Amino acid sequence: MLLSVLFESPIMFLVVMLGIIYALTIHEFSHAAAATALGDNTAKFSGRLTLNPLSHLDMFGTIMLLLAGFGWGRPVPVNVFNLKNKRWGELIVALAGPVSNFASVILFILVFKLAVVFLPADNMMLTFLIYLIMINMVLGVFNLIPIPPLDGSKVLFSVLPSRFDNFKRQLAVNGPWVLLFLLIADNFLGINIFGRIFGFFVYIVEFFL
Repeated sequence: MLLSVLFESPIMFLVVMLGIIYALTIHEFSHAAAATALGDNTAKFSGRLTLNPLSHLDMFGTIMLLLAGFGWGRPVPVNVFNLKNKRWGELIVALAGPVSNFASVILFILVFKLAVVFLPADNMMLTFLIYLIMINMVLGVFNLIPIPPLDGSKVLFSVLPSRFDNFKRQLAVNGPWVLLFLLIADNFLGINIFGRIFGFFVYIVEFFL
């Protein structure tokens, strides 16, 4: 858990926390920006169309991150009835968060490739860039898992035809509990479901570093 890192290496704790704060902030801001661009000003009027991390961090989600190793930011409020594109608007808004994380991965890989030419291998800036890359990759992949309340569930609901409406309702109600169970099992029972998923994508990223 992150809290133990604080006592073992305060500098590394700061590096990881700054990486997480960036990834969460750009993720939630992108949801707000996409919704605003598509005609829904709910997020804008709620003060979420900003890159100020304080507007996007959830207090309880941050505490859980420190204590249990997983957490969350404040969900961006979106009124889907205001979106100009009724068919794909919700899907676009949902994908905006993960896409911003993947775009950040590409950006920071390029910055890392440039910085590694001029900086020694043990430079803290390189370490920070690596954490930014990995955290954004993990957050983007995690949010594409099709279980509510993750973004992937909104993508799934957008592409499923109307004959699956009952399934959507059931998953919307029970999904958060399923996700919580999987997270607890993954962290405390050593099942490592998410670890295997993230490990695959981290391996891909490492290939380009």
